[in-house]
Amino acid sequence: MESKTPRVAIQGIRASFHEEAAFKYFGTNIQTVECNSFKQTFEALKNNEADYLVMAIENNIAGSILPNYSLLMSYNFPIVGEVYLPIQLHFLTLPGVKFEDIKTVISHPIALRQCVDFIDEYPQLKVVESNDTAACAKRVHDQQLTDTAAIANSLAAKLYDLEIMERRIESNKKNFTRFLIFTSHANAGKVKANKASLCFQVANQAGALVKVLNILAEQNINMSKVQSMPILGKRNEYNFYVDIEWNNTTEYDTAIRQILKYTQNFNILGEYERYEEPVH
Repeated sequence: MESKTPRVAIQGIRASFHEEAAFKYFGTNIQTVECNSFKQTFEALKNNEADYLVMAIENNIAGSILPNYSLLMSYNFPIVGEVYLPIQLHFLTLPGVKFEDIKTVISHPIALRQCVDFIDEYPQLKVVESNDTAACAKRVHDQQLTDTAAIANSLAAKLYDLEIMERRIESNKKNFTRFLIFTSHANAGKVKANKASLCFQVANQAGALVKVLNILAEQNINMSKVQSMPILGKRNEYNFYVDIEWNNTTEYDTAIRQILKYTQNFNILGEYERYEEPVH
């Protein structure tokens, strides 16, 4: 791979959680490509405006982000990695503002939901939903809003010169989001993989999915996630998205060969290294 600074497409603007996830995976020496939607991130990769894209796929509180499964299938770019990011949310204001001056709090609807216990303590605050946590922080800074607080991460506080008035206001302190890393087929080098994301259909009959799961069990393959999505326009037909992990590549290869006999439209969405939290 070339040694140039990687261009990484994210949904949202700089200092969003997507940029924080990109930093965690690639390091901070990247060129962030800001996009208004997840679809735009895939378009940026398709049009060679980015080398990689980072996309949230599930949160341990809010669950799977189902529209993103449809996107990854329709664009069919390979998954080359994953990263888990703890979601830490703070109450950000302009420096010097007092809490009693705050009348409005703005953030992304999911972030607001994740801070509901804190917000409920202050019924006088008007809650306004917006499309991006970092964009809310930027707005407080750009418009010098002395009566408004944004809920966002510490990266946004730093970038937009805001004060962290209340730290860690998320209701669940073990809140994290899993992000997937995609690249173009040309850029996807061989990695020493121990995790894969699969997509397939099975016959609509008793025991069809169990056959696949039994093969995985027999080959000592751990299934870390299964997600079903209805196939548009087809009654009682589903795509199954399955994440699997293994220690022995031969067992993985055997399992894939056997699974092919019992599935339709089988697709390996990516083979990559499972994310391990660095030991400090």
